[in-house]
Amino acid sequence: PDTATAAALAELAGASQITLHLREDRRHIQDRDLRVLRETCQCLLNLEMAATAEMVKIAYEYKPDMVTLVPERREELTTEGGLDVVSGRESIAKLVKNLRDGEVVVSLFIDPELDQVKASHKCNADRVELHTGRYCEARRPRDRAGELARIVDAAKAASKLGLGVGAGHGLNYDNVGAIARIAEIDELN
Repeated sequence: PDTATAAALAELAGASQITLHLREDRRHIQDRDLRVLRETCQCLLNLEMAATAEMVKIAYEYKPDMVTLVPERREELTTEGGLDVVSGRESIAKLVKNLRDGEVVVSLFIDPELDQVKASHKCNADRVELHTGRYCEARRPRDRAGELARIVDAAKAASKLGLGVGAGHGLNYDNVGAIARIAEIDELN
C-alpha cells in the first residue's frame, strides 16, 4: 500500500498522529516514504527509529514532529520489547540531546518498569511510550491485571517526573479500554 494514501485516509478519519517505523534494513518503509509523508502529512508525524547515529541524521534531514527511539533486532518481525535505557543510558542520553538540539521531541519506547522510567527521565527525554505487549498477550485475567498494574505504576511515575506518557504495541478494539482509562496516558499507538 502507498503510505501517503494510507496516512491521508487516516487523517480524514480523524487520526491526530501518523507513526512510521524506518528500520535500519528498510524492510517496512523506505526513506522516500518518510520524505513524502513529511511533505503531505497534516497532523503530527512520529518517526520510530533505532537509537543510531545514522537514524539521527535522517531525523535531522526530515524533521519529524517527534522521534520515538525503539530497540531493533534484525530477526524480529516487530518490536518485541522496550529499549533498555538503564543499560544504554549514556549513549541514549547523547542521542536524545542531539535530537532535542535539532528541535525534535524525543520519546523512548520502554517496558513499564520504574527503573526504565527513571533512566528515561535522566536522559532528558520529553516522553516515554510504555510497551503494552505483555498486557495484550496475557491470556489469564490475573496475568492481565498484573501487567495492567505495571503500566499504571509506570505511567504515574513518568507523569510525576514530568514526562509525557504514551502506550502502545498490540492494542486493539478488545484490549485498549483499560489502557485508555489511565489518566496519565495521553497517546495510544
